[in-house]
Amino acid sequence: MIKIDDSKKIERYVEKYKLNNIFSNDMGEHMMLYMFNKGDYICREEEYLDKMFFLVDGKAKVSKHLENGKSLLISFYRPFTIIGDVEFIKNNTTDCSVQAIEDTYCIGISFDIVRSELIEDCKFLIKICDYLGEKLTSSSNNSSINLLYPFENRLASYIVAFANIKDDENKKFMFKENYNEIAELLGTTYRHLNRTLNKFCQDGILEKNNKEYIIQDYDKLLYLAGDLYK
Repeated sequence: MIKIDDSKKIERYVEKYKLNNIFSNDMGEHMMLYMFNKGDYICREEEYLDKMFFLVDGKAKVSKHLENGKSLLISFYRPFTIIGDVEFIKNNTTDCSVQAIEDTYCIGISFDIVRSELIEDCKFLIKICDYLGEKLTSSSNNSSINLLYPFENRLASYIVAFANIKDDENKKFMFKENYNEIAELLGTTYRHLNRTLNKFCQDGILEKNNKEYIIQDYDKLLYLAGDLYK
């Protein structure tokens, strides 16, 4: 985590996402900007957060460690996302880990400030309630996906989320985790993951090039991914 001393950049994000509209009072003096490099953890499971984060740029994955020793992909976070809303309400440790999958920027406000300044701010509390409702809906949706959708759909969604395709010239990507970790996150086996990746290559969706893959048919990949893992 890197602290960015750039008030102008904070102001641009505040204006872009109308952050001041969720508070009754001006919280600008308490806002700090942080950058998480790709692979950095914004928070880890079962740790106490010392800040509430507002994800304003980048992308992160949310995963949970299970009692059987495996991890499960819960969802992806994109702007605008509040991280620490549940911990603010319950005052407990984090339930999931949130890891940046590309360089990610968050505006942070100390939890000491949040609890002293915002605990009785009705405008902020209504926003938190709205957002918790959205998270509940998203969690229910993603749980259904993990249970009911074929693995190739889940894998396609995972690739779309990680590939970060911005133009036709940038269609290469590498998996950050090893195959065993990806298989665990998506609730399958190493062999099934390999078989499905090989099938994507045979179907002309992907092409393997040493340790990276090249997306050959992005439209087909998007079709398979649908709106999974919102």
